[in-house]
Amino acid sequence: MLKFVVLADLHLVPEGELCHGLDTADRLRRVIDHVNEHHGDADFCVIAGDIADRGEQAAYERFKKIVAKLRLPLYATLGNHDRGPAYLELFGAECADETGCLDHIVDVKGHRVIVLDSSQPGVGAGVLQPEQHDWLRARLAEAHDMAVIVVLHHNVTQFHVQTDFIILEDSDTFLDILKTHPDVRQVVSGHVHMNTSGTVRGIPFCTFAGNHYTIAPTLASRSGPFPGGVPRYEGPGQYAVVLADSRSTVVHFENFIDRHIVMAPELFWKKPLSKIP
Repeated sequence: MLKFVVLADLHLVPEGELCHGLDTADRLRRVIDHVNEHHGDADFCVIAGDIADRGEQAAYERFKKIVAKLRLPLYATLGNHDRGPAYLELFGAECADETGCLDHIVDVKGHRVIVLDSSQPGVGAGVLQPEQHDWLRARLAEAHDMAVIVVLHHNVTQFHVQTDFIILEDSDTFLDILKTHPDVRQVVSGHVHMNTSGTVRGIPFCTFAGNHYTIAPTLASRSGPFPGGVPRYEGPGQYAVVLADSRSTVVHFENFIDRHIVMAPELFWKKPLSKIP
């Protein structure tokens, strides 16, 4: 059976800083320890973007130091908070493929896992470049007899919530390409800081809460005493565990932090970053 772990939304900041009142470096250390202890038998781990909160090289240096303790092979891609040049300067240009993006393929146990870089710097919504569309078509065609699982940062369809304006742009083209393959099992994303699951044009998808704060479902019919109507919570800190064999693909959402209290709106609308006391 294939088993792999997906982390997302680390939102690391330079040493000595908090991100929206949370010590995101400590949360990353805790999730690495949790994965090592409970899922050390996994085949690999994917980091599905938003490694840094503001894309500083100092944040990527913290990331490199902390993830060195992970006992699994690691594949990382980027999200809308990341800066590709800063990441590649530290980790090396060879981390990018021929498209210049952090796209990866992992073939293991009869499955092809495709990791896509949907980032576009300074913009909340995601994008796949035309070169990536061609790359994806080719990678799917050559794996016609394998089951396929896709991991990327951005969600690929609207959830009827207030963050629908920052989903993957031109998702229909992406879905058209996926439909050329007969066995796309799952599309796993982070980005929205909440759990969802469903299908879009017959393709299963899910999102998970990730390492940072969590957002409650902010459906159009819901209102509350929060700026913009978006309640945020300290937890759970969460990652995804994907299990797949010839018959099925299952995604578990595993909490490494269960704290789930409401965060003060001022942490987001006045001083999103602060110094650690």
